[in-house]
Parts: sequence; structure tokens; C-alpha cells
Amino acid sequence: MKNSRLFSTHAVTQSSPSPGISHIHTVRDPIQLSRITDVSEVHGLEKSSCRESTTSRVLKDIHIPARLMEDFLELARDNTNKDVETCGVLGASLKEGTFYITTLIVPKQESTSSSCQALNEEEIFAIQYEVSDFPIGWIHTHPSQTCFMSSVDLHTQYSYQMMVPEAVAIVMAPTDKSRSYGVFRLTDPGGMSILKDCPERGFHTHRELPDGSPIYEHCNNVYINSHLRLEICDLR
Repeated sequence: MKNSRLFSTHAVTQSSPSPGISHIHTVRDPIQLSRITDVSEVHGLEKSSCRESTTSRVLKDIHIPARLMEDFLELARDNTNKDVETCGVLGASLKEGTFYITTLIVPKQESTSSSCQALNEEEIFAIQYEVSDFPIGWIHTHPSQTCFMSSVDLHTQYSYQMMVPEAVAIVMAPTDKSRSYGVFRLTDPGGMSILKDCPERGFHTHRELPDGSPIYEHCNNVYINSHLRLEICDLR
């Protein structure tokens, strides 16, 4: 197996996963926080069908490192150039009621232009256990598609939200001129109930909720924190 590559926020080094993986999650200056409510706001777009939060559950805030998406796109560049998806798993520490994403694990994976499947998941669990991380969600690319959640993505997200209600799905769509990324979650209880009762696999359609509300939504509890240090473990 190739040595894992650990990436700090501003530097890249090569080593194997170890207890030395560190977390910096003290918020020293609240001014450095930027709230992500809906990427359409950033691009001046009109409201989308999944913009308004319908979540009834009170969720903990999530802080993400400022360079998370940039560093992930760099890791995914070769695949993106070949029109192949790349996925990663996000780990977070929990302190005083707030999740701080500090770890990105890029697992061995099988990918196509429209799907990505993590392999050897026991390696992911071992690293998360090693650093006492919560599985706070995942990140993946849509190399040639727009920024949205496919039916397969929704099923993947369901498994994460079953473990941690705050879990997020970050979609990176570098070729989408209107929105290059989105931070999503299934609506709860609406979307969660749809996915719980759905036996389908592969790409398919989901039934609509009786009240017409969306199955998934943009997260409104996510903040960019410029003080967070990101550690990346690339297992490929």
C-alpha cells in the first residue's frame, strides 16, 4: 500500500497516519467566520427549490477550514481532468456544542464520471477512531455536471445523517458557471423519511413529499473558519 499523504493547511508532507494528527479548533477571532447559508447567495442567484431550510431539528454549528474545498479540488484535479469523480470523508471534533472539521480522508475508490464508491472502509474507520473524529459527512466532485445531489448522492448522505444528524454533503462542481459548490443535507424529517423507505439503488427518481417541500436543502449552520488547520490523509 502506498504511504498516506498528510496535508496541512498551507503545506504538503508525506507520512503515514499517526497519533500526531492534530486539531486546532479554538475560535480566536469571530470576525474570521464566514457563514455559508446558500451558495446561490454568493453568486446572486434566485432562490432555488432547495434553498429554504425546512429542518425541524435544532442542529449544532459546523466550522470548516477555509482551504478545505480548495485543497480537495487540488487532490481531485487529475480525476477531474479525466471527467472522473473523486470523493473524500470528513471528520470533526466536537467542542462546546460545535463541530470543527479538521480531517479529510481520501479513501481508495472506484469512480466514473457520475459516481464514486469508497473502498476499504475499515481504513477510514481506523483513522477516525485514531483521532477521535465524528463522521461529519463527505465531499465529492461533479467534474462535468452541475452542482446538485443525485439520487445516489442522497442515499449516501442518508447513511451519514443516520450516524450524525449534522452530517453534510459538499458537492464541488468546477465546471458549473452558476455555482461551483454546495453544502447540502437531507431535510428532516421529510427527506430522511423518503430515503429510509426507498429500496431503489443506482440512479432513480424519488417520490415527492405531500406538502411539496424539498428532499434536500442548503445547510444554514455551516461556517468557514480561517483558524482551523486541515489534515488530509490520502489513502489512494
